[in-house]
Amino acid sequence: MTAVGGRPVWMEKPKPLTQAAKGVALAVTVLLVLVPFLIIVSTSFASNKDVVGGGGWVMWPEHPTLRAYREIFDGGIVGHALWVSAGVTVVGTAASLACTIGLAYALSRRDLFGGRPVLLLILFTFLFPPGMIPSFLLVKSLHMLNSYTALIAPFLINVFNLVVLRGFFQSLPEELYEAARLDGAGEWLILRRVVLPLSKAALAVVGLFYAVSYWNAWFYASIYLDSDHWPLQQVLRTYVIGGAQLADTSAGDAGAVAAPQTIQMAVLVVATVPIVVVYPFLQKYFTKGVLTGAIKS
Repeated sequence: MTAVGGRPVWMEKPKPLTQAAKGVALAVTVLLVLVPFLIIVSTSFASNKDVVGGGGWVMWPEHPTLRAYREIFDGGIVGHALWVSAGVTVVGTAASLACTIGLAYALSRRDLFGGRPVLLLILFTFLFPPGMIPSFLLVKSLHMLNSYTALIAPFLINVFNLVVLRGFFQSLPEELYEAARLDGAGEWLILRRVVLPLSKAALAVVGLFYAVSYWNAWFYASIYLDSDHWPLQQVLRTYVIGGAQLADTSAGDAGAVAAPQTIQMAVLVVATVPIVVVYPFLQKYFTKGVLTGAIKS
């Protein structure tokens, strides 16, 4: 489709009305994202007086205080849960990346014996995942209950991430593999010296997917672990659901503790900030990986 001057329509300068409409749509989208986030952060720093005056939510606290953060960390529950989530995320992401890279590279080789049946078997688990009861019985039979291994081992390889990496490895020029083999390199050396350096963008995308998945996991923690081993997201759920009760039982004087809303929002901020801090460092690779996958597909 071309314009009057022979140039494609998408190369023409948009009309002022179109630019204004795009600007309004972008401004509304930014406000829809930033305003709730600002309310969450402001309420976490608000005093009881600010919360009461604002009807439970505060846009800008007039008397900012760190009382809610002191309460959640003085109890030790949130601090311990934060370390649990960080450990599970780091160890789980590293283990998942290692297993996914190894399996994806093996399945990307055309000369792998039995590669197609193995791939079909893996895809079958993606289409027909196991239920909650079989998963629980398997974890129990492997003696992983009340163990952090139960949050990592059953979810070590995500089929979607595996297919993404396998497709990316297959898209690399076959001449690179042949040249490396002519130089006497084995499969392990080819993977380490040729494939991985060229796959940083795809690895950043898959690694971020794994990290967010491990960090946000809470459902299976409530099934496999007791309350002393809960990660941060499960503790956050407990605070959000029973925040009032937790605040009321912290002390006899209601004025000596933070309002339930500030406690809930403080835990929510603690659970959100790590991902918000890490993402900017991976944004370059994440964007490049998404664009590369879109172009090659």
